[in-house]
Amino acid sequence: MYGYAAFGKKGALFAGWALLGAYLSILAFFVTASSLLISTIFPQIAIGPYYTFAGVRVHLTELAIGVSFTLLIFLVNYLGARLTGHVQIILFVLLVLLGLSLVVVGFVRGNASNFLPAFSSDQNKVSSVFRFILPAMTFLTGWESVAVMAEETNIPRKRIGLVVVLSIVIAAVYYCSVLLSSAWVYPWEKTATMQMGTIDAFKAAGFPILSIFAYMISFLGLATSFLSLFAAAPRLIFSLARGNILPKAFAKVHPKYGTPTNALWLVLALVLGLGWLGKGALVYFLDMGGFLIALAWSFSTFCLLKIRRKYPTLKGGFRNNHLVAPTAGGIIALAVALLTWFQGLRFPWYGQQNTLF
Repeated sequence: MYGYAAFGKKGALFAGWALLGAYLSILAFFVTASSLLISTIFPQIAIGPYYTFAGVRVHLTELAIGVSFTLLIFLVNYLGARLTGHVQIILFVLLVLLGLSLVVVGFVRGNASNFLPAFSSDQNKVSSVFRFILPAMTFLTGWESVAVMAEETNIPRKRIGLVVVLSIVIAAVYYCSVLLSSAWVYPWEKTATMQMGTIDAFKAAGFPILSIFAYMISFLGLATSFLSLFAAAPRLIFSLARGNILPKAFAKVHPKYGTPTNALWLVLALVLGLGWLGKGALVYFLDMGGFLIALAWSFSTFCLLKIRRKYPTLKGGFRNNHLVAPTAGGIIALAVALLTWFQGLRFPWYGQQNTLF
């Protein structure tokens, strides 16, 4: 909507495809990541018939689990925004409780010496920070769904901006606190060599129950992100169709549940079509998703500046009177996207040797 108001149909198309590409990349990542998490407890599922992609085996049993989880997420979204919201609230409360237990124990029983120095002697600090920013953006993705679903959930206009900002702050504080607690409770350089990151760190530090909590956080975090992005992607297609940018068929709304049914089916087909690529494509999904999110974040800043110049007297429900911070954020996001494009940075932190949880 803001892309259309600022730059017309071309702006809306650019913003829509950037966000949709990011959503589909991350959703395809979740298809495989869900079965990958389960295989850490039940490794026997990675047996039987398989095929390979990028030199990595994709077992049909793992694929079936990922597809089943995706269909469950689809069903919840198909039945309406109200049900999706209720499920999200339950999962969010569980996430907060489990996260608090890790943070409290990590900082109380841990030591700053496990975290410091924060970089190894042979590590390029600036490059290392930027190497983490892009995939980290994918874990903060989802705040846009507040605006995308605002019409369906009847959020007052005055609260939309506040909810968006609050959702970003909460997500950033939460993940940073949990990850920092694992570095506090156990030497981070040793954690970096472990297969399951935070999960193994708490286990090695003598807290096996908390390692289970960390595993549950990773799964709940995946589920909440899966739900929100699967809700946002079809509604993005719906808005583009309603604006005559995509075929009108995708603007169809279910008469009972009020959900964009055709758009939901399209997202399901695209996500499952990409999801079959399996573990060999996980890094590619994160890289592409982060790159497109960086473009979308920067473009949203340009839209804000353009709208302020184009409509100087316009008063919305939420207004940011200070544009320095969003402008700086947009420039940084664009810089991250350009760095990955021109320098071809790779982000292999997620894989068989290193994971967030």
